[in-house]
Amino acid sequence: MRNKRKIFSLFAFTALSVFVLSACGNKNGTSADESGVSVGLFPFVTANQEKALEGGTLELAIVNDAPFKGLFSPALSQDAFDNSFMSPTGFGTLFRVSEDGSIENGGPADFEFDREKRTATITLREDLKWSDGTAVTADDIIGTYKIIADKDYTGVRFSDIQNVVGVAEYHEGKSDEIAGLTRVSDRVVEVEFIEASPSITLMGSGGILNYAIPWHQLKDIPVAELETSDAVRKNPLSFGPFVVSNVVPGETVELIRNEYFYGQTPNLEKIVLRNTASSGIIQAIQAKTFDIVLHMPTDSFPQYKDVESYEMLGAMEFAYTYIGFKLGHYDSDNNQSVLDENAKMSNKSLRQAMGYAVDNERVGKEFYHGLRTQANTLIAPVFGDLAASKADLPGYGDGEDLEKANKLLDDAGFVDTNGDGFRENPDGTPLTINFASMSGGDIAEPLAQYYIQQWREIGLDVQLMNGRLHDFQTFYQRVQDDDPEVDVFMAAWSLTWNPDPAALWGPTAAFNFTRYVSDENTRLIEAINSDKAFDDEFRKQAMLDWQKYADEQAFAIPTLFRSSIVPVSKRVTNFTIEQNASAYEKWAQVGVSKETR
Repeated sequence: MRNKRKIFSLFAFTALSVFVLSACGNKNGTSADESGVSVGLFPFVTANQEKALEGGTLELAIVNDAPFKGLFSPALSQDAFDNSFMSPTGFGTLFRVSEDGSIENGGPADFEFDREKRTATITLREDLKWSDGTAVTADDIIGTYKIIADKDYTGVRFSDIQNVVGVAEYHEGKSDEIAGLTRVSDRVVEVEFIEASPSITLMGSGGILNYAIPWHQLKDIPVAELETSDAVRKNPLSFGPFVVSNVVPGETVELIRNEYFYGQTPNLEKIVLRNTASSGIIQAIQAKTFDIVLHMPTDSFPQYKDVESYEMLGAMEFAYTYIGFKLGHYDSDNNQSVLDENAKMSNKSLRQAMGYAVDNERVGKEFYHGLRTQANTLIAPVFGDLAASKADLPGYGDGEDLEKANKLLDDAGFVDTNGDGFRENPDGTPLTINFASMSGGDIAEPLAQYYIQQWREIGLDVQLMNGRLHDFQTFYQRVQDDDPEVDVFMAAWSLTWNPDPAALWGPTAAFNFTRYVSDENTRLIEAINSDKAFDDEFRKQAMLDWQKYADEQAFAIPTLFRSSIVPVSKRVTNFTIEQNASAYEKWAQVGVSKETR
């Protein structure tokens, strides 16, 4: 999505937002190459230029084969589905973001960073109110940090704020306040950091949160009970164009205009978002049931590309799919991953061999019609020269290499000792690998079977965990909980504005589902977050060094970079999938030009 701007993750990953390639911004379209469809064929803004009607209801489908989780707080949300349901509300987003991903002023809050003092000043706009009419204040910002730093916090973002002075002491109960947060006035908060880092200005793991929670609504609820509270599940407050008016858990969210929104009065009176299974979504748009469809499966693109009365918007996603290997567990008491040197997948050569055995470029062409391509690194190409090129890092899966995979296994001592066609461990014990993958869409099963087939080609006895695919919520629950039955898993990430890998692959990151840690990995990530990294060339080299290390260790093997297609009814006007962190403001401009689809 052109000029490195962010598109909201349009698939089911855990985490938040990112940038995209300028090449995706061809509004006039480009020709598809022989390998499949080019996302550049599609616009990213609706063609309808008619005046929006006053009022009206917009109906959205969120394609999801499991009930949505319904954690409607930015401090607690863990997947892109909940984020999509809350997008028109703003989800507490504080800052606008510039084209290079850095925080810029003019949104709900302004931001000023003093590198020398290691401080940032956040200033809220004067007319900012929650949807119940209460002013948004410094207490809401400080309260957000307090919830995440609380010892009873049940979310996954504690590692994001550990660079703030006093967070550790507050978490450990040694202080009633976070020393690095100063309430300068009702509208101004100063944040002091332990280390200065480029991540601070990119809203990543450097310590700046891009959102606030309604402290006056949540402060009297025990932190351990927030996830089950009505304030999070049923009536979350917002300061964006829309506010939640009704929730049918797991099924539907209804939004109405927020009368206290600081921007223009929204054109729409109501937005209805429905959780919709992939099995019925094509028939639904053929019946003109929805105005907009998010998280539309790209594997079935030929079946809906020409559906009547819809146009297709398209852009690269800020995301990648990866194969992860379970190498330890997460110590929630100490908020860090713990490596198990005896884990089944602990042998690096075994992991590398599994990477070389598959052809991800072919997967992108044959399963996704060219709308996905082989991923060579864990840093997405949307980050420009911070992402390793294929010349610097070819990665795994740009064509299968069974010869290399077999040699790696042979040299590491994985051989078939009993003649059953499958390799045993170097110590002669049987090796059966459980592979966890998600259900959803027509190709989920054949795609999982393709990977299993390729791994069996190199003599590995790989089986679907429990003999079946698992729905989104169950899959991630088991992966996140370090279920001992999970050996290898296929998952995906959406990304933040910050390319810093600490939030996904660092030693304290709850999202580091592989649980891989090493002194070298920590050292390389710390270099990316050091004061020296303010020098562009140093940071570029530090990022490349980490990517090469991650590739060599193969604790997670990136498989596919992705594109998304968004079907939009031709009655919709002023809708765009070109979004940055403040894109929710644009929902006020979205409307419909006709009464019916």
